[in-house]
This record gives sequence, structure tokens and C-alpha cells, in this order.
Amino acid sequence: MYTIYVGDKPIILTTENKKETDFKSFLLKSVNIGKVIKTLNRTDLKAVHLIHKNEEKLLKKFLKLLPNVVAGGGKVYNDKNEVLFIYRNDKWDLPKGKAERKETIEETAIREVEEETGVEGLKITKPLQTTYHIFKRNGKHKIKVTHWFEMKTTFSGTLSPQENEGITKVEWLNEKASQEALENSYANIRILV
Repeated sequence: MYTIYVGDKPIILTTENKKETDFKSFLLKSVNIGKVIKTLNRTDLKAVHLIHKNEEKLLKKFLKLLPNVVAGGGKVYNDKNEVLFIYRNDKWDLPKGKAERKETIEETAIREVEEETGVEGLKITKPLQTTYHIFKRNGKHKIKVTHWFEMKTTFSGTLSPQENEGITKVEWLNEKASQEALENSYANIRILV
């Protein structure tokens, strides 16, 4: 099973055909993804299930429905065990960004965290789960596939938001402040933190 977010509403890729309650089911092989996105955005449905009999092909088939944007990002801890957050588009988020050519996804994640926050000396400690969300750019829907990594740093310098990317704040948040920030964040960020 995989979850792809449209805003905070999930599209669940599954092999199970369950009785519909507060969600609607479609067959993955014949779904009109544009209609699914509109349905989620314009109704009070809680979710959409896309069903395919072969679990190993669920994600592969889904990713063919829309152009993909591959990104890397970091859940970064400092020496005080605080997590690095950015504030963009009136929401708290974790730093991430699009992969560039000839760059490993790990290199992307480190570069993007550095660019968006000014933090240096990043070390990847382990991979985290990959998240998926659908967004609209220039009138077209795309799927962002973000590969996340847990990182550590001893950086204690000045945080520097990348303003040309719409980032207005960068902050180290302790556990309590992180939980408060997640109340004004994205569903795919909440599952990481």
C-alpha cells in the first residue's frame, strides 16, 4: 500500500477492494487522474482508493499517470536534538528540493537543505521513507517524489532562509515546538516527524 497526497487528502494505492464509506474506489488501470484530483479538491470525501491486483505494480503504474518531479530533503537534527524547519507559503515544512542532473539523491538532499536554510556540515545518518504528493505548476498536475534522509549537524551559525524560494523563516524547533508546527504543516511532513 502507498499513500499519495493531494493537499491533505490521500490517494491510497491498494490491492484490497473495501466497502466504500467516506472514500471512493477506482480501478488504477482505467482511472482518470484529473477527475480524481478534482473530486478530492471539491468534495468532502476523505480519500480515494486506486485498486490494482498486483501489489508490485501499484506504484509503478500510478507514477505513469502524471509527470514526476524527483526531490530530496532532510529531517535535520542539531546537537540539542532540535529539528530544522522552514516556513513557506504560510506553512511549516522540512527543507527539500528538486534533483539536478548527475546528482545522487543524497547529494540533492544535502544541497537543498544547505541552500534553503544556510546550515552546513550535514551528515546523513539514515534514509527515511519516500513521500508522494500531487501539486499543480503552470496549470499542470505533477507528482513530487521526495526521498527523505535523517541528517545531523553541529552547525551553530546563523540560519538563512532562501527568500527567492519563498522561505520566510528557518528555525530549530524542540519536540514541543515541532508538534505545534505540525498543526500547520502538510500531511506528508507529519508522517516524517
